[in-house]
Amino acid sequence: MSREIDYGNLMHRAMRGLIRNVLDDVAANGLPGAHHFFITFDTSHPDAELADWLSDRYPGEMTVVMQHWYDNLDVGEDGFAVTLNFGDAPEPLYIPYDSIKTFVDPSVEFGLRFESTEEDGAEDLEPLEISDEPPEQTEGDEAADKKKADIVSLDSFRK
Repeated sequence: MSREIDYGNLMHRAMRGLIRNVLDDVAANGLPGAHHFFITFDTSHPDAELADWLSDRYPGEMTVVMQHWYDNLDVGEDGFAVTLNFGDAPEPLYIPYDSIKTFVDPSVEFGLRFESTEEDGAEDLEPLEISDEPPEQTEGDEAADKKKADIVSLDSFRK
């Protein structure tokens, strides 16, 4: 029986934990300085909660901004609830962490992006290119038959 370490999902879990920690701090202490967040999430996620008119307007994904006005930020284990202002109409939202596609704090040029594969529904990170030239391979090279490793660097998500 062979097993593999699923680095992609482990990294995603760690990145979601980072988002939770940041939101916990914001819930307790408010947004410091110029920090603000652009959060893009999957509005069709089964656990996402948003007004019908918002899900009709944004059937696939929506980006929300937490900056000047937000209220009732409640950070939980699986997601967070927040009330945001949409054209002077406060709307409560519940955003599960696993529905988040991007989390960006442009004030410090920090961002996380989550990718998913269509085949098995499992998440995966885009591989990063290390050099301009791929290593030379010869016919019959066993390394060519093995799956290439996914290399993850948080610097790749910065602008």
